[in-house]
Amino acid sequence: MPYMSVSLENERVLVAGASSGIGRATAVLFAHAGARVVASARRDDRLRELRKAMAGEGRSLEIVAADAGDPADMERLAETAARLLGGVDILVYATGTNIPDRALTRLTREIWNMMIQVNLNGAYYLTRALLPAMRAARKGHLIYVSSISGKVPDISGAAYQAAKRGLLGLAHAIRVEEKDNGIRTCVVCPGLVRTELIDKRPMKTPDEVLAKAMEPEDVAEIILDVARLHPRAAVPELEILPTYL
Repeated sequence: MPYMSVSLENERVLVAGASSGIGRATAVLFAHAGARVVASARRDDRLRELRKAMAGEGRSLEIVAADAGDPADMERLAETAARLLGGVDILVYATGTNIPDRALTRLTREIWNMMIQVNLNGAYYLTRALLPAMRAARKGHLIYVSSISGKVPDISGAAYQAAKRGLLGLAHAIRVEEKDNGIRTCVVCPGLVRTELIDKRPMKTPDEVLAKAMEPEDVAEIILDVARLHPRAAVPELEILPTYL
């Protein structure tokens, strides 16, 4: 019998970090695949632009503005998404940020806390809010967008690398503890992607390097492939790199 991947039609998907980059591309592709999508991010104006663009393509999605660094906002987001969709089957946590002042010589306590809060703590807050319903349903797929910086030391900064490595630890621990409840996790670790984070680097990225970078849709396609896997299979972790590396 030929293998048939799982259809995403009517799957209930929450994408955090959907105002730009990988998160936005992921929300768009899920909607085109027939999933019911709630797109969330801090920037409400970007979310409204996304909803309008999708409507122009004959597709719809719900939007919820929420700050990943605010525990109450993440609980509200989980509750709102569950109400709008009738539950959440798949979470994609694609929220992330970095700053130019990332070197330890300039990294203040306030910046460190902000980076950990948005890049890592938000994933915990949102996951914690979603897990009880997933346990009760005995199904759920939690997909986190980390970074190759979470695996390989580089110059992306201590706070960024600590948070992205933390995402791997969080996801793997959840998988071990929750696999008997039908809950799967995946951590996607992309290399260089042409997103707004590039503009936050201390020095301008050379055009010849940008020309070799991946596009957000490259990573989003991988995320959808993971989501299409049969429930008997899991991809705990994967890397996706531009071919020049």
